[in-house]
Amino acid sequence: MVEILLNGRELTIEQVVNVARNSAIRVSIAADALPAINRAADAVQKLISEGRIAYGITTGFGAFKDQLISADEVEKLQENIILSHAIGVGPLLDEPTVRAMMLIRANTLAKGHSGIRIETLQLLIELLNRNILPLIPSKGSLGASGDLAPLAHMALPLLGVGQVSMDGQTLEAKDALQKASLQPIKLAAKEGLALTNGTTMMTAMGALLVDAAESLIDTANCAGAMSLEAQNGTLRAFLPQIHAARPQKFQSETAASVRDLLSGSQLTRPDSSANVQDAYTLRCIPQVHGAVRSAIDYARTVVETELNSVTDNPLLFFEGQEVEVVSGGNFHGEPLALALDFLAIALADLGNMSERRIAKLIDNHTEHYPSFLAAQGGLNSGFMLLQYTAAALASENKTLAHPASLDSLPSSGNVEDHVSMGANAANHCAMVLENVTTIVAIELMAAAQAIDFRLSANPTLQQGAGTSVAMRKVREIVPFFAQDAFFQPYLLKLVDAVSNGAFCKLA
Repeated sequence: MVEILLNGRELTIEQVVNVARNSAIRVSIAADALPAINRAADAVQKLISEGRIAYGITTGFGAFKDQLISADEVEKLQENIILSHAIGVGPLLDEPTVRAMMLIRANTLAKGHSGIRIETLQLLIELLNRNILPLIPSKGSLGASGDLAPLAHMALPLLGVGQVSMDGQTLEAKDALQKASLQPIKLAAKEGLALTNGTTMMTAMGALLVDAAESLIDTANCAGAMSLEAQNGTLRAFLPQIHAARPQKFQSETAASVRDLLSGSQLTRPDSSANVQDAYTLRCIPQVHGAVRSAIDYARTVVETELNSVTDNPLLFFEGQEVEVVSGGNFHGEPLALALDFLAIALADLGNMSERRIAKLIDNHTEHYPSFLAAQGGLNSGFMLLQYTAAALASENKTLAHPASLDSLPSSGNVEDHVSMGANAANHCAMVLENVTTIVAIELMAAAQAIDFRLSANPTLQQGAGTSVAMRKVREIVPFFAQDAFFQPYLLKLVDAVSNGAFCKLA
């Protein structure tokens, strides 16, 4: 059995993705993390016994920060924050995102600065290991003080409240716990705040988005290479010396990837051709796709840092036996909001490039293949409406990619007077990614249709080392269309294949 040990320091995006997608992976707290967790939990109880004032422990939250809470009500305070903050709305997060949230939150709390007890943390992990997943609405977070509403929904089942998904069914949390022979927990001081205060939803979505975007950029390189073959393009713009002269990150790597995909291709025009250069959407693939890859890399760096960060408030720090409770703003999601906005913008432009290549494929008026990729134009519309769909998605992306981080509405009596809107950035980025995945799938489908027209005219021509593999993969899902057909089922299957990484690392 695969097991991941959490200590707050070493969680990776790859581990998050694996746990999110595979409920058989077991998660545990690392033994070396236990002393710090216990020390912080004990310190919270000591603070209460000494009558010290500490935000969220012996005071109210947000605008109620100056309202003192008596020692006999500190536990009720923690329950109240869970119940009152679980007010999310909108579509439910999918199960991989929920699993990623539970994992990341557990890792954050394992760092030993949050004051949560081992038994509370272990119940959260036990629910994850048994795939008993809280139903979490996707909307309601301002991204500061973190993802309060989504995390409150995540924490509800620990109290036996709310609903969960278990064994493919939706159950009341109390019934699911009973069915699993688990007991709901009574929260101790600081625990409700530790569970709800932080950037966990946007970090979870960010990890999954980065992983999917890395796969998608590989696929877009492949689709671009196939479009170049379809249009009898030239490889001169991909020569290494061009990109060495402008050493932007990932530009040379992208050019090399396309050269490898097209190695040995006889569907590109020779260097001796009088037509010395192609349109930008072919010629500038290294420059544009490389820049998108750089944006993905930046988002990866931000998310990886956040995975092993402590993002609740206040935090407990120790100097010998003395504890210091410090209020700060690590819950503020601005680093993630900016990175996810940037990622959405980059992916939207990747979709713009792909859609324009699709348009060139169907608007062709050369001898290589018929317009609209239709064998008998007029009677058949061919791929006309596939380009419409791509254009509609590309246009929608331009709205979705407006930076959510530029908007801030003050909350909590103007105490929380600048928020990140990072959860909105994550939700918008996820929609952009889904749209671009479909656009790239349409390009693969259109390029394959055009290449088949070329090969039918000259069957002796060979595709490139990587594009030939991609062509076989497309044709396993989508046939050549000699006449109009119900295209959508084929497209949806191809979108699934792109999402699952079928066209990655073919070079």
